[in-house]
Amino acid sequence: MTKLKLSEILDEKPVKVTVELPAKLHRDLVTYSEILSRENSQSPTEPSRLIVPMLERFIATDRGFAKARRAAPPDPADGQSLGSLPRREPSSGQG
Repeated sequence: MTKLKLSEILDEKPVKVTVELPAKLHRDLVTYSEILSRENSQSPTEPSRLIVPMLERFIATDRGFAKARRAAPPDPADGQSLGSLPRREPSSGQG
């Protein structure tokens, strides 16, 4: 079985975001969706639904971002540092 960074895509209420993707990236998302659907015995997910879990996974595993987030100075507007903001866990625990 292929070791993908994402597991199945959870069915959550979508939020509309408009973004332009290079054609090659879109083709890669389509291919990724097809592989992911085979791995999880599901029908293919709309490629746009992969973007959020991929970004969450990217941010969750970026050590430089985590370090900078912890070291962020307090925000005078709310008295918190970026590092003290609640973290949202990625939708997938695998990877």
